Amino acid sequence: MIDADISHEDAESTVVLLHSLALDRTIWGDFAARLGADRCVIVPDLPGHGADPQGDPTSVETMADGVAELLRANGRSGVTLIGMSLGGSVAQALTIRHPDLVDALGLIDTTGWYGPDAPTAWAQRANQAKDQGIASLAGFQLDRWFTPAFREAHPQTGQRLLEIFGRNDLSSYVASCTALGAMDLRSRLPEISVPVAIVVGELDQATPPDHAYAIASLVPQATVTVLPDCKHLSAIERPDDVIAALAGVL
Repeated sequence: MIDADISHEDAESTVVLLHSLALDRTIWGDFAARLGADRCVIVPDLPGHGADPQGDPTSVETMADGVAELLRANGRSGVTLIGMSLGGSVAQALTIRHPDLVDALGLIDTTGWYGPDAPTAWAQRANQAKDQGIASLAGFQLDRWFTPAFREAHPQTGQRLLEIFGRNDLSSYVASCTALGAMDLRSRLPEISVPVAIVVGELDQATPPDHAYAIASLVPQATVTVLPDCKHLSAIERPDDVIAALAGVL
């Protein structure tokens, strides 16, 4: 079973936070703390990531099933499920596959489909990692994650995330890239019947605002908030604004 941090276990409501590609559960530290002590907060490592590098990251569905197993083992259902980037894609798949576990959904800087060129683009990234090492992708990540102003003001945050990125298991990273290239949740998104709050950075190059609106066009109860002057990891760059945008599901 995947590893997770669980805080405030006696609280009545439960929030689950799913992290982005090639990072781990520790990125949620400050964000999770801001959710307060009146919620049980579960923060797992996704399969193939962090403390679970041997988990199954071969599809967003297998990753979703791993999180669902964790929730059932801990007797949790009716949760508010929040995912960022890869975590948001996994959150969509989990809500579709295990609807009894989710009462509300928060999606941050994510997508249900990367587009027709996705298999090729993600294969190129996986091949670079195999041929040149994961570290060869580090500089490219920082520019996608954060605005220049945030990077300049918080250099230690970028460095910490790059260290997490560099510790990835190569085979798990390649499998995760392949999974994102193959992902297409569009046909099943209308099955999501819970309230959905979608947040995206205006300057997000990885999953631009049109991806957020594409999800919202297929999900019956969805809202979209676009954060100005923000990039791909908006829950880290602008945690208070993201929490405010998620108020409807929190």
